[in-house]
Amino acid sequence: MLKQKLQQKLLQKLSPQQIQTIKLLEIPAMELEQRIKKELEENPLLEEGEEEEDIDEKQIESQDDETDSESEKNDDEFSLEDYINEDEYIPSYKLNASNSSPDDKKEDIPFSEGSTFQELLESQLGLRELNETQEMLSGYIIGNIDEDGYLRRELSSIVDDIAFQQNIATTEKELLEVLRIIQDLEPAGVGARTLQECLLLQLKTKDESLKEIKLAEKILIEHFEEFSKKHYDKIVTVMEISEKDLKQAIDEILKLNPKPGSSFNDSENKMPNTIIPDFMLEFKDGDFQLNLNSKNIPELRISRNYSDMLVSYATSKENSSKEQKEIVSFVKQKLDSAKWFIDAIRQRQNTLMHTMQAILNYQQEFFVEGDEAKLKPMILKDIADKTGLDISTISRVANSKYIQTHFGIYPLKYFFTEGMQTDSGEEVSTREIKKILQECIESENKKKPLPDDKLADILNEKGYLIARRTIAKYREQLNIPVARMRKELK
Repeated sequence: MLKQKLQQKLLQKLSPQQIQTIKLLEIPAMELEQRIKKELEENPLLEEGEEEEDIDEKQIESQDDETDSESEKNDDEFSLEDYINEDEYIPSYKLNASNSSPDDKKEDIPFSEGSTFQELLESQLGLRELNETQEMLSGYIIGNIDEDGYLRRELSSIVDDIAFQQNIATTEKELLEVLRIIQDLEPAGVGARTLQECLLLQLKTKDESLKEIKLAEKILIEHFEEFSKKHYDKIVTVMEISEKDLKQAIDEILKLNPKPGSSFNDSENKMPNTIIPDFMLEFKDGDFQLNLNSKNIPELRISRNYSDMLVSYATSKENSSKEQKEIVSFVKQKLDSAKWFIDAIRQRQNTLMHTMQAILNYQQEFFVEGDEAKLKPMILKDIADKTGLDISTISRVANSKYIQTHFGIYPLKYFFTEGMQTDSGEEVSTREIKKILQECIESENKKKPLPDDKLADILNEKGYLIARRTIAKYREQLNIPVARMRKELK
C-alpha cells in the first residue's frame, strides 16, 4: 500500500561562490598563480594592478528598471560592440552562469609538455619490423602499461577488449609474441607483469657468463618467495652455496630497478616537483616576521575602461535595442564575477595568515631553532580554537601548504601531531617518539634486526610508555618494514 507524507528538512546548500572560495583556500601558491592567470584570460573586466576606488554601481543597477537604453559612440579605444562581435551574438541562456552549455567549457591547457612514457615506447617500436596486426596489438598493450612500466592487466582481458571495441579476433599467444617485442625495449624490464618477471628481464641484459649473474637468475626463478621474504638461511641451505656467493648474487639483484618506468618519469622529460613555499618566516634579533609568499601573485583590480563604459551604456536612454541590453547584462555579470574573485583572493590570504600566525604562536619554541624535540603536541582543533575558524577550514589551509624557515622548508601538516605522556607525566609529541624509534632501528644489528616487542622495551626503558602494537603502527607510518624484512647480509 502506497502512502504519502510531507516531511520538512533543514539543509545547508553552498552557493557556487562559496564552493569556489573553499577551492581557492585549498590550493597552494603555485596553483593559485595558474588560477589567477586563467581568470585574467577569461574575464576582461579583471586586470593586474592596485585596486582603484569603488565603481559606482547605482547607475548600472538602475539600468535594469529602464525600458530604454542605448550605447553612444565615444572616444574610447574600444566599445561594447568591439567586445562582442556582431556575428557572435550571445543568446540569453548564456547570460546566466548556471545555464551555460557544456559545449562552451574550455579545455584546460596542460601545465607541462613533453613525451609520455607510452610515446617513448611507441617511438622505439617504430624501428622494429611489425606487420599491421602487430602494430595494432602493440598499441593496446602499450596503452595498458602503467607509469611504473608494468602491464597490470591479464592478456585475456586485453583479448576481450579488442574483440569488443574493434571487432577483431586475436589470441593470447599473438599478444604474448608482441609483448615479448615490447619487453625488449628500453628501459629494461618494461612490460613485465610481475616483479619477478621485471627483475629477470633486467638480468638478461647483463653478462650471463658471470657467476653472480647466473646465481641471481637462479634465485629469482627457483627461490623468489624466499628471496622476497629475506629467508636467506633457507636459500643457502637448499642451494648449497656460501653466504659470500649469496651476498654477491643478492647485491646484483638489488642493483636492478623494481619500477623501470620511473627512470623515464624522473628524467628531464618531466618537470621537477619544485616546492614553492606559501609562507616566508624570518627570525631576526629574537623576533619573528611572517609573510605570505606573493612573489608571483599579482595585485588585481577592476578594469576602469570597461566599468566606465558600462556606466555610460547603463545610463544612456537613446536608441535602445534588445541586443545592447543583453550585452550590458553580460558585462555586468563579468563585473560581479571579477569583484567576487578579488574578494575571494583577499579572504584566502587573510585566512592563511590568521591560521599560520596561530601555528607560529603555538609552536614558537620549535620555530626558533627547528629542534624537533621542542615540537608540542598539536591537533587541528587546537588551532581552530585559537583562530575561531572551523576545523575543516584549518584542514584546508594545512593541506598542500609549505612554510620556508631559516632552517628549512616544512609542510604545514608537519606541525600537527598527537601527544602522549612519559613515565614522569610530561606530555611529548608522537613525532619525538618516532624519531627515537627510527634512531633505534638505524643503529640495530642488521644481521639480527630488533622485533617490535624489543623496540617497545627499549622505549620503555627511556621513559616512553608505549605498547608493542603502537610501535608497529609508528613503524608502518615511517615506512619501515618488519624485522625480518630489514635483515641484511654482511
